[in-house]
Amino acid sequence: MSAPLAERMRPQTLDDYVGQQHLIGQGAILRRMIDSGRISSFILWGPPGVGKTTLASIIAHQLKTPFYTLSAVTSGVKDVREVIDKARSNRFFDAPSPILFIDEIHRFSKSQQDSLLGAVEQGVVTLIGATTENPSFEVIRPLLSRCQVYVLKSLEVDDLMRLAHRVVEKDLYLSQRAWRFEETSALLRFSGGDARKLLNILELLFESSAAGDIVVTDALVNDRLQQNPLAYDKDGEMHYDIISAFIKSIRGSNPDAAIYWLARMIEGGEDPAFIARRLVISASEDIGLANPNAMLIANAAFDAVLKIGWPEGRIPLAQATIYLASSPKSNSAYLAINEALQKVRETGNLPVPLHLRNAPTKLMAQLGYSEGYKYSHDYPGHFVEQQYLPDALQGTQFWTPQPNAHEDRLRAYMESLTSGPRSSK
Repeated sequence: MSAPLAERMRPQTLDDYVGQQHLIGQGAILRRMIDSGRISSFILWGPPGVGKTTLASIIAHQLKTPFYTLSAVTSGVKDVREVIDKARSNRFFDAPSPILFIDEIHRFSKSQQDSLLGAVEQGVVTLIGATTENPSFEVIRPLLSRCQVYVLKSLEVDDLMRLAHRVVEKDLYLSQRAWRFEETSALLRFSGGDARKLLNILELLFESSAAGDIVVTDALVNDRLQQNPLAYDKDGEMHYDIISAFIKSIRGSNPDAAIYWLARMIEGGEDPAFIARRLVISASEDIGLANPNAMLIANAAFDAVLKIGWPEGRIPLAQATIYLASSPKSNSAYLAINEALQKVRETGNLPVPLHLRNAPTKLMAQLGYSEGYKYSHDYPGHFVEQQYLPDALQGTQFWTPQPNAHEDRLRAYMESLTSGPRSSK
């Protein structure tokens, strides 16, 4: 076979594209832009194997515009400037700007990203970036402000099975055999929402099966992957699998497992900043108010890694990992902000009570802004009862302290401020 299955079956049109209907379904935002013949610069953010590169290629093909591609892993500032010069020379009158697709844009340095700014701002190129990392952390603010960010999701079960059936029916090689999908649990579990992994598994089954029909069962998939565990992932285990095990080990208070997965990431060449960011997130999401020092330790480790680099950076990462894994756990802050966000989405822009509003002008004061506000520090214990939530949300409780030593103290303090326990939702 000349090319991998994933390349042979790469969709050429939006109608063949699987998944991401929230972006490219009828009436969705990207579909509307593409149908209009004009697109603005944007960044596609999502896990591996969900169609970021394919979507960019389809857009360029449908708009019939020059398409340039760079990989952030192998390209430097010189390569960026050369492509921009080519794009400038290929721009004709009212034709859409050439598309510059940058894969793994999160790996571009600040200077590389800076070199893109002028061309994007002037419309010399329309930038489409693809990243598996949060652009807020990895893309410089001036460039990010010039791009929309669209989030791609892992493929659903129906998407994966539709793709599997299409592949075994239409691929030049796989279609030479009859396929039956009797069991799909293992196939879907190992694919993990990743189309590329799914296609690699199907290709492995095809190449390793004797002549005749191929009957897909959980036992067959497990057996083939045990014999060739990296076959479904050409670059080795994706870092998402290991970072998931790492975070879950911390959350599960198992420092030995957490340090093992940390070692796997270090030995595999994982970006130390990626590991450090996940530690900061875990310190807030999983340890939270049960041990506020966890956030300080995680941030200190992040700072230390950036300052000292490898190989010494492994030591503060290990220290933070063990500290977080062995700390008491609470997700009360995580749950509180999620509940508050849900309430905001349900209730919209409720008015701020007048006494809580600022009154920087005479007119605002005349309208009652800030009137009746009680300055807490003027009262015993630096506390006074007054309304802080909008009228429609009076009595709503978003934060529920969880049973641990630190939050027990916070709960006791809050209850001491009032005549009784806080009202429930």
